[in-house]
Amino acid sequence: MISSNWSRSILGIKFIPRRYQHGYIILVPEIGEESDAKKPLVKSDGLPEFNNVTIENCRAAVAKESLEFEAGVKSIEKDLQDKPPKDIFKQVFNPLEVLGAPLDLIWGLSKTLYLGNSSLMPTSNYISIHERARQARASKYNNKTIYNAVRDALQTKTDKTVEETRILQKFLIEGKLNGLELEDKNFTIFAEYMATLSKEKSSFKLKNEISTKRFSHVIGDKAIVNDFPDYVLKSASLNPHLPEKGPWKLTLQPHIYRAVLECCPERKIRWNFWQAMVNRGYHHGDRELSTSLTVEEIRFARRDIAKLLGFENFAEMSMQTKMASSVSEVKNVINTLLEEAYPAQENEVKELYEFAASRGFEHEQLELWDVDYWKKQQQKFLYVHSDDDVKAYFPLKSVMNGLFEFCEKMFNIKIKERPKTTVWHKDVKFYDIFEDYSSAPIAGFYFDPYARDQQKIDSSGWMVAIQNKSEICSKIPLGALIFNFDPPTSGRDSCLTFKETKNLFKKFGHNLQHLLTRVKYSEVAGLSNVEWDAVDVCGNVFGHWLENKTVVDKISSHYETGESLPNEMFESLMQSEKQLAGVDLCHEMYLASLDLELHSSKDFWADIVKKLWPNYRCFKLHSNDVHTCSFTRIFVEEWAAAYYSHLWSRMIAADIYSAFYEVRDNEQKTLEIGKRFRNSFLSLGGSVHPGQVFREFRGRDPSPKALLRSLGLKRK
Repeated sequence: MISSNWSRSILGIKFIPRRYQHGYIILVPEIGEESDAKKPLVKSDGLPEFNNVTIENCRAAVAKESLEFEAGVKSIEKDLQDKPPKDIFKQVFNPLEVLGAPLDLIWGLSKTLYLGNSSLMPTSNYISIHERARQARASKYNNKTIYNAVRDALQTKTDKTVEETRILQKFLIEGKLNGLELEDKNFTIFAEYMATLSKEKSSFKLKNEISTKRFSHVIGDKAIVNDFPDYVLKSASLNPHLPEKGPWKLTLQPHIYRAVLECCPERKIRWNFWQAMVNRGYHHGDRELSTSLTVEEIRFARRDIAKLLGFENFAEMSMQTKMASSVSEVKNVINTLLEEAYPAQENEVKELYEFAASRGFEHEQLELWDVDYWKKQQQKFLYVHSDDDVKAYFPLKSVMNGLFEFCEKMFNIKIKERPKTTVWHKDVKFYDIFEDYSSAPIAGFYFDPYARDQQKIDSSGWMVAIQNKSEICSKIPLGALIFNFDPPTSGRDSCLTFKETKNLFKKFGHNLQHLLTRVKYSEVAGLSNVEWDAVDVCGNVFGHWLENKTVVDKISSHYETGESLPNEMFESLMQSEKQLAGVDLCHEMYLASLDLELHSSKDFWADIVKKLWPNYRCFKLHSNDVHTCSFTRIFVEEWAAAYYSHLWSRMIAADIYSAFYEVRDNEQKTLEIGKRFRNSFLSLGGSVHPGQVFREFRGRDPSPKALLRSLGLKRK
């Protein structure tokens, strides 16, 4: 998604600071040929003209719109200096909506093309477009004059809607976290800290990339890779014409590494891959690739930035853009979950060891490189289904028809395919969304379902917010859902695994939050301005609907017989979804706690790991396990002091779904709650704090009990 979450410049995105009176140093990409720039990218009906979307005209259009946006921000700044605003929304925010709409649309088109057909939009080209658009868009949050006007408007006792107040608060927090409250001397120091942070993050990323690429293991014995998925063997084969023959070069790429740990029967090979993965960034024989000191430099820089901005530490600063009110609140939730999850983890590991021992495992205990393999073996033994068995019941066409029917009834909408729209591939379809009482669509989305060799990035799926809703600009929201499902084969439609079906539901829920928003300003529409730990809530709620047999019956239809998923297979699926839930939850809570502690404590990272590990994990911490040194999600990506957000979103979603579960046998009450869910979480976007939205929906503060129940971990 390309929504505008708060303060990404500080909490995760590269920042190129200069004295705030003069804005940003702008790096302008090369502008394409004028003829390319003049090609229309939007048709008269408001939909993108994908036939004309190319690298050249995307770059040209982004360069043009970025310059115009920055010039517009400067013009607003001059107007504010000449004449203090009587109505800040008419003088500042309405013009910003008009200025930003074309830039955001071109940015969204570029990302859609990149994810939908990377051969037409290679990574290097998209990154330059993304960086240019991001820098331009950030200029409105880094303007001292606009910031002062926003601060004054918040302090002035005038009538403001909840949405307007939220927008003002957003700009105020953005400005504060970007240093706009600092005097010249401290702002210069702030800029130096930011430059150091950017440099160290780049170093961390490069070293980990080199370490990851250096490791490989060639296997020639077909028996070792017998259970590996076909797509893994195809991507790893040294003979692309005979991928089933081998040999295979296995690497630490996520999908290959995961297959090795789950499917490789040779324990020594699993151990070799595991130790290579957890030892990245801590090379005894190659100090140049060590990230141990880089980790500390990143932590020091973030700590200095937080202190300069008036916060106790970086974790406290991170909470300014979260639904959770404080670090202590997050820790309280984790501790509550841990009370149930840790004993469950111990019992699960004990039972898994007994299962492995009964099948020839001769070692004293299970290690981390054993768990995934024996989990898969146990799953085959315990449950009455295989992935192929289940897959036959979920043809993509049936799943989509059932999903549409479910959403139409639950949220009082109509979803209709619009033929003859221009798309980036013949398999892509476009759908309009209508209200029952509307003659014109209120939103629309593209659906690109199938994997295409050399065209799509390897991923479980994407939701792209192409265009945000804006009443000021008379724009309806547009989105895109892009997946890598198996394409149809002769005589058989594309069929989904249960995991793929669940992921489709999650992405569709995410998509509806973008599409069904009812707010006025794009600044807080859909997923824009939603706190990071609440961004995945709606998607996770939709994932829970697959725990409902009525919904599963609606979407399942055996590709040969037309039968819905049998009860026995459904119950087996529900049980397999909970397998080793305690182990998985403890691992996730450990990483979340590690992240928060790294960004609030001054202790050396290795000492923090040693302190936390036994509280969460019932496995031995090995001396060569230095996973912190390759924790790129918090040191390079946007999840510093925010890794807990995944867990928090799951907790909130489980609690929301429990409202439906409580009335599951009463269709009328279910529809009433569905209406309430649409009018709150799906409609309000980022215009209201999610804590308030939850309290209005549920009538109380959130509780972790529903998450524990959904995982089968609640003992009481």
